This record gives sequence, structure tokens and C-alpha cells, in this order.
Amino acid sequence: MADRPSIVGRAARPLRILILGGTGFTGPHQVSYALARGHAVTLFNRGRRPLGGPAGVEVLTGDRDTGDLKALLGREWDVCIDNPTSLPGWVRDAGRVLAGRVQHYVFISTISVLADKSQPGQDEAAPVAAYAGRDAMAETRATLQADMSLYGPLKAVCEQEAEKQFPGCTTVIRPTLIVGPGDETDRFTYWPVRLARGGEALAPPAADPVQIIDARDLAEWTIRVAEQRTLGIFNVAGPEHGLTVGAMLEGIRAVTTAGATLTFTDTPFLEAQHVAIWSDLPAWVPGTGAFAGFMRVNSAKAVKAGLTFRPLAVTAADTLAWFNAQPEARRAKLKSGITAEREAAVLKAWHARKA
Repeated sequence: MADRPSIVGRAARPLRILILGGTGFTGPHQVSYALARGHAVTLFNRGRRPLGGPAGVEVLTGDRDTGDLKALLGREWDVCIDNPTSLPGWVRDAGRVLAGRVQHYVFISTISVLADKSQPGQDEAAPVAAYAGRDAMAETRATLQADMSLYGPLKAVCEQEAEKQFPGCTTVIRPTLIVGPGDETDRFTYWPVRLARGGEALAPPAADPVQIIDARDLAEWTIRVAEQRTLGIFNVAGPEHGLTVGAMLEGIRAVTTAGATLTFTDTPFLEAQHVAIWSDLPAWVPGTGAFAGFMRVNSAKAVKAGLTFRPLAVTAADTLAWFNAQPEARRAKLKSGITAEREAAVLKAWHARKA
């Protein structure tokens, strides 16, 4: 569980907040901030992860995979925040139990819903991906895990189902890559850890764009959206001023002391070396071609609605400190990022090419 913010004002009106999930990445930050603001918090999940945080949080147990939502029956809340849902059937089931019993439904979606990721500057009115499979309501966690190409289209159907089940009281939040302490994917964590190790680090093209959102900024703004009952669709991708891969990595390096050097390469070379975007070099997709707009999403609407971004240096330092505090077994192997051996081989090929 995230530490409760030390200096947070109380909300003008306390809310009864139901969080579906709540023990993953952003959920604990939501809980911490909501409690600091004076709200009553209820979590609903499978009970497989320990809460390990502040007292006073009600925990209800069920399983959305099997449609077991009995613990929610007959209850009422001011707002429901739906964190983990990627399946339209889960939204439908939540609506059957909660419609009319919550006044506001906040669905956490993703910018992956965009139909055309090649276009920079897309806002919330941009077309979303069409689902072309079988009945979307029949899709399961297993089918999604087997084919992640369904992720964006299914999230788009989830958004549509949310408005159907909770008409006139829905907020859809579309974050970009969520980063910061507590991230179990290591898609951003790789970089602070790698640069803290020192030596020559393989890097993507410096000028390519990148967008991230600290989980704490996302969580805290989500609670403020609930407090203000801000409705509509919002892209959430920071920072507000824009960011390049080079600026991000230089900023991360600045919070380390090992003196790592960054070797920026180019996309054709990385493709020729079979270096995978997003996974081998996390948080990066090429700034041209099919993904030219993926890291150039317009978040002006969310900023106008009060979204703020903490400094990159804070996110990087806190992420590194969190990772270094994990058990040795967790730190032994990052879940994203190129291996040291493979990195050395690719760097050797880069320098040979430039000789």
C-alpha cells in the first residue's frame, strides 16, 4: 500500500467510494489519497493480494471471472471506480448490480483504444478501434491473455458498455503508460535500474516522443474527478510540456550516481538487430510510421480539468528507491528490458557499424 500523503486537504464533502480491484498498481494510491481526503473506501476484489495499508478500508470479496458479485448486492455508494476491467462482460455485470446504486461510475480505460495510432495530437473525439471478433461479451481473461491485440478493441467496447449501463454518470479515463513505485511490469522501472547500474546503456532514438503518467498523479486526479463529479472522456498522458526519449533518459540518469553513458541509436538499426519495441527497450515506440501518434496524445482536456504531473526526477528517484527495497528474488530479474548480454552484443554491432 502506498504511503498516505502527508499534507492533503480534506474534501468539501466526504464520499462513499467503491473501488473495483484496488490492490494492484494504482489502486493503493487511490485508497491512500481518498482516505487522506476524508472519504470512506470499500474495495471489491478476489482477495488474492494483501491490502497491507491503512485501517478503515472495507474489503468485499468476489470474482468477476465467474460473475460472483453477491457481496455488492443491496449496497449503495456515491461513486464506483473500476480499475482492472478489460472485458465488456465485467462492465455489463457491474451495471446489473450497481446501476441506480452508484451516482457516478469511473472507468479506467487506455489510450490503446485509439483506432489509428499513427496520427499525432489526437484528442478524445478521435475514432476508437473496432472489435471484430465474436461476441465481445463472451470474451474471457484467458482469451485476452492469449491475444493481446484484442486489448484496445475490447477496452473500446468497455467504454461503450459503461455509458450504456451508467448513462449520464460515466467518466472514462484513458491513461498512457502508467509508471512509478509499485509497477510490477518494469516497463519504466527498467530505466532507473539500468542507469543506476552504470556503464554504457543502449538507448532508442533520442528525438522520439514518450508519454507517461505517474500512478500517484493518475490516482489522485481520479479521486478529485470523483469529488467534482467530472463526467466525460479524458486522455491522461504527460507531462504537459511534452517529452522525448532523450530528455526522459537524461532526466532519469540525473537521479543516479553510477555515471552511466547513453548510446542513442536509430530505429532501422534496432529493427535489424531484432530489438523489440516496448519490451526490449521499454516505454519506447518509434516516433514515425504506424505508432507516430501513440506517444503524442492530446491531454489538454484533462489538464484543464485539474490533472497535474509531478517532476520526472521525483518519479524516477521514487521508482528506484521502491525497486531497491524489494526482496532479492524480485530484484534478481527485471520483467521488462533487454538482458545485459544481449545489450552488449547490440552495442558492439552499433559501434562496428559506425566505425
